[in-house]
Amino acid sequence: MGRWEPDARGRLASAALDLYLDPGYEQTTVADIAARAGVTERTFFRHFADKREVLFAGSDLFRQTVVDAVAAAPEGASPLDAAAAGLDAAAVFLQSRPDESFPRRRAAVIAANPSLQERELLKMATVATSAAAALVARGAEPEEAAVAAEAAVAAFRLAFDRWTSGPDGGDLRALLAAGLARFRALS
Repeated sequence: MGRWEPDARGRLASAALDLYLDPGYEQTTVADIAARAGVTERTFFRHFADKREVLFAGSDLFRQTVVDAVAAAPEGASPLDAAAAGLDAAAVFLQSRPDESFPRRRAAVIAANPSLQERELLKMATVATSAAAALVARGAEPEEAAVAAEAAVAAFRLAFDRWTSGPDGGDLRALLAAGLARFRALS
């Protein structure tokens, strides 16, 4: 190890994503990530429980961002509008990351690995369940809250896929708004 450098967590995340893309997630070890980041394996485990957590470490903050925004939606907002406000806050959260390439690279890694896809689906199901609970706390009927939350999450997932797979990314918030408008037109 050389001299100490700041932001070990950020360097670990960047090194992991580079390695997950080439040679691949399955082929990458924690030792590989630590070596690429210039830290010890022990340092890796101070920041992440395992190599999968590099990709999912922000899940709780993401979910809480959605829940807080649902709770803060205007009092007269419909359940769908309140759920949409929660996912719009999530879009702002993702677009404000210092490393703009992280979501795109993360999405590519997840798309290439079925077990990571499963984990991503579970994460989004948890977001929908939490958003629905926040809607119920606002006074929505449970079934209506569940449908609104699932619809908003589905619109977000489609927008996110377009955002991360498009050539320039575009504006995630605009893609989400367009997806929600399409959902409203269909219903």
